[in-house]
Amino acid sequence: MAVTEPAPAVPAEPHAPPTPTAAPNEAGETPGIPQEGAHREERGEGSGGGEGSEGGAGARPAPSGRTVRGTGYESILRRQSLRESAARTYARSLPIVPVRARGLTIEGADGRRYLDCLSGAGTLALGHNHPVVLEAIKKVLDSGAPLHVLDLATPVKDAFTSELFATLPGELADDARVQFCGPAGTDAVEAALKLVRTATGRDGLLAFTGAYHGMTAGALAASGGAPDVRVTRLPYPHAYRCPFGTGGERGAELSARWTESLLDDPKSGVTTPAGMIVEAVQGEGGVIPAPDDWMRRMRRITADRAIPLVVDEVQTGVGRTGAFWAVEHSGVVPDVMVLSKAIGGSLPLAVVVYRSSLDAWEPGAHAGTFRGNQLAMAAGTATLAYVRENKLAERAGTLGARILGQLQGLAAAHPCIGDVRGRGLMIGIELVDPDAAGPEDTAPPAAPALALAVQQECLARGLIVELGGRHSAVVRLLPPLTLTDEQATAVLDRFADALAAAERARVPLLSPSRRAPAPVPSH
Repeated sequence: MAVTEPAPAVPAEPHAPPTPTAAPNEAGETPGIPQEGAHREERGEGSGGGEGSEGGAGARPAPSGRTVRGTGYESILRRQSLRESAARTYARSLPIVPVRARGLTIEGADGRRYLDCLSGAGTLALGHNHPVVLEAIKKVLDSGAPLHVLDLATPVKDAFTSELFATLPGELADDARVQFCGPAGTDAVEAALKLVRTATGRDGLLAFTGAYHGMTAGALAASGGAPDVRVTRLPYPHAYRCPFGTGGERGAELSARWTESLLDDPKSGVTTPAGMIVEAVQGEGGVIPAPDDWMRRMRRITADRAIPLVVDEVQTGVGRTGAFWAVEHSGVVPDVMVLSKAIGGSLPLAVVVYRSSLDAWEPGAHAGTFRGNQLAMAAGTATLAYVRENKLAERAGTLGARILGQLQGLAAAHPCIGDVRGRGLMIGIELVDPDAAGPEDTAPPAAPALALAVQQECLARGLIVELGGRHSAVVRLLPPLTLTDEQATAVLDRFADALAAAERARVPLLSPSRRAPAPVPSH
């Protein structure tokens, strides 16, 4: 097989369109996109990229004849706003209507093309509609195999399990059990927490500040900011915004010591917990890689105290960080791994893999109607095999390091870039207000408004990015592992242009010392 698929055509968009899409207002809606209660005449096609559409006044209109009355992309966006709940998220900051996609590229209903560095929040390891994924799905559909089987054994499921186990750390794979969960990472987290509580007979849990483990009750309780008293929050090492004010190895050491002290001090108020759950790279927390030595320290701390170590690999898995699983950077073998997103090859699938000694469940202790998703298992098998056989994890590590270096060069010319960090093709750029007053020897305050403006400027240039971090001030890049060198250059060029444009738009509000320098090449 080829290592990467041919690069899709790169959109011929200018780097400086006339008018970017406006930023969402306080309600989270994007001005110019019809929202709840809007009374505009329903028409059959878009306005040709008018103010508030995908890319603003300079966006290309849909080709003639592409839309039908009531099905134009503005009409679709309007109906989504009227019908869907207030909890919708990505649709607010990315008002596009995808109709076709291949690899890195999405085409919207208005005819514009976008380079997708969101990748379904890290789900699309091979990008959109990769041929091996489509072929695997087609093969199942053409075979007449049942699509819904609950937890019954099937050839498709057996093939997926075999391929999954072939990728796991050897020590775990040799003694592993797998639980198929409801098809979302958050249900797999719930299953993992239920598992360790059942196996240990204990109830408490250790989790970390800045964590994100999902949106169901138990997963949220283990995430940063939740008030669940059964969950003890521990400081996650953060070189740029160290909770101890030291950063680097010293900050990670203090985090480990704090953990040991809480567990060993009989007056700490923390009893021996059922487990510790951690991300090797915090994604939604702001793309913060845990130091390898610190991960090994957490493994020793938990092993010495018979505390199961649960590692959440929902977003970091399947080559994303430059290793097939992020724990492999440190050599840590956890007791439990939570897996989802990319393991389904773009379709919903979630599992928990754990040591057999923890398998204390009674039949039916964790179930779900859709835990037998045959199409996802077929797509997942093809994805896992393709990443493994073509060494895409190693490729992600090499290309990711190059992108990080180029972004660090860009940061030297833009003081608003406070930090560039990440691992493999899981990259974050934290934007700050460099002149704002703050405590001595601390990082400048985060700049969420600037980050939002950069995201919208990126969209206007045909680049889709996500925001994350404590204050939504981290621009996140999660491109597919099939990203080519040429595509990486296009992504960086568009990001550099978007950053410069967002800074220029803020100039009237800034002091002269904070005005952006002239744009410089990103590489």
